[in-house]
Amino acid sequence: MSGLFISFEGGDGAGKTTQLAHLAEWVAQATGREVVRTFEPGGTELGRTLRQVLLHGSDIDARTEALLFAADRAHHVASLVRPALERGAVVLTDRYLDSSVAYQGGGRELSAEQVEELSLFATDHLLPDVTVLLDLDPAHLPQRLTHDPDRLERAGGEFHTRTRQAFLDRAAQDPQRWLVLDASRSVEELAAATRARVAPLLGISPEAGRHAESAPERTRGTTTRGEGDR
Repeated sequence: MSGLFISFEGGDGAGKTTQLAHLAEWVAQATGREVVRTFEPGGTELGRTLRQVLLHGSDIDARTEALLFAADRAHHVASLVRPALERGAVVLTDRYLDSSVAYQGGGRELSAEQVEELSLFATDHLLPDVTVLLDLDPAHLPQRLTHDPDRLERAGGEFHTRTRQAFLDRAAQDPQRWLVLDASRSVEELAAATRARVAPLLGISPEAGRHAESAPERTRGTTTRGEGDR
């Protein structure tokens, strides 16, 4: 059985963490397969150190930022994502390489092509089977955050507007991989749309397993962040 790799992308506060959790529970109930939940940056022990530097440390220049995100991603893929996919797990990640292209390429105004090449080198060209983009107007960010803003969340409205457009541009270039959803829709509407996109890849109905009273705990990982975290 081959693994399935799904990423959740979007601006800060868009609801990625919530939708990933809904999908993880549904896949486990509907299929009984192992579900691995993870995130970037910080999905590994090394990643947690890099996350602290990237999001809560002192200011760093844009190129250093891009390289640190790539280092986190390289280790994340080599030590967690690929091994899980090779044993047939469904891997769900809160952010992946498209975030680097959008944030460092779009937001920081580096070369998007160079940032993408760097990320593809870091991951040995591993791309998700599906990328769910939760699109949100950056103007809603202050109302969505439930924690003190990190270094990127404080970057300003123009930065977040450029980042949002970079996500939308990438999605338009590869509609077979991307599912673009309006993040202002209800949690259940977004979850249903995500199930509908993922179900055929699992060979099941989007309604499968939704009414199970209980299911064995098959999800694992280290996603513990609250809603709205990067």
